Amino acid sequence: LTYAGTTLRFSTEESDFWWWLMDSADANAARLVLTVLDDPAWKDDLPRMIVGSLARQRNGAWLTTTANLWGSLALDKFAAKFESTPVTGTTTAALSAAGTPPSGPAASGSGPRTVATWARQASGASTRLDWPATAATLDVAHAGSGKPWLTVQSLAAIPLKAPLRAGYAVTRSLSAVEQKDKRGWSRGDVVKVRLEIDAQSDMTWVVVSDPVPGGATILGGGLGRDSQIATRGEQRSGTAWPAYEERGFEAFRAYYEYMPRGRHVVEYTVRLNNPGRFALPPSRVEAMYAPESFGESPNPGIEVAP
Repeated sequence: LTYAGTTLRFSTEESDFWWWLMDSADANAARLVLTVLDDPAWKDDLPRMIVGSLARQRNGAWLTTTANLWGSLALDKFAAKFESTPVTGTTTAALSAAGTPPSGPAASGSGPRTVATWARQASGASTRLDWPATAATLDVAHAGSGKPWLTVQSLAAIPLKAPLRAGYAVTRSLSAVEQKDKRGWSRGDVVKVRLEIDAQSDMTWVVVSDPVPGGATILGGGLGRDSQIATRGEQRSGTAWPAYEERGFEAFRAYYEYMPRGRHVVEYTVRLNNPGRFALPPSRVEAMYAPESFGESPNPGIEVAP
């Protein structure tokens, strides 16, 4: 069982897809909810399992008729147990400084902020709180009946110093195809980039994004100045094949309609056209419709001599 943010996946989904018996991982997710619904050991996991099971839907439905039946039963049982009282009133949130009671001023300088007024927002709502200047505590209060569910996400622009894995891992390596000076890179050199991706679970619509130095050209697009000889050594391995490849001026991107669990390798070739020292953002693998499932790896700067 794989959790990543709001997604729920099984590590053996590919082998569990028994289409000839109308069975799938969608049905397994719903049956798992029904199995552990009354088990106290799973109580804290149940909300994430429900959200993850709902996120498996496509166009408002699960994959098979049996999965939709099991899913309906799971949602009805879950609602009867945890959501029998309608939610009314108001939900507020605030960041309070250390030692400040929840009713005091927020650390960001403002009072509690209304997240949802349930009489007008029956489907829920969201709000954003600025990062505080000092350590603070997130206080969420609900005034009214019922117990609404809360999803908290933190967003921060911080430099990546080590590889980060949240469902995916990516490793990047460079090798020379044509190199004028063995001591370093020079203008006109041709470089092969190798990306090794480790997917923790099966996922649909995954994108791989890898940056290139400013002014460099990604070969293989079929233009008149492309070199077929330079790109003939590119290798692909694994069971994922891209639905589309984008060779942009700032990055190479490959889009996969389906990326199964396991190790995958993709290579592409770049010609360095401009001298200088270039800083590169991280290489990133991300599930497009579940962005909390991703992997990043920092890239060192690259220096290109004239």
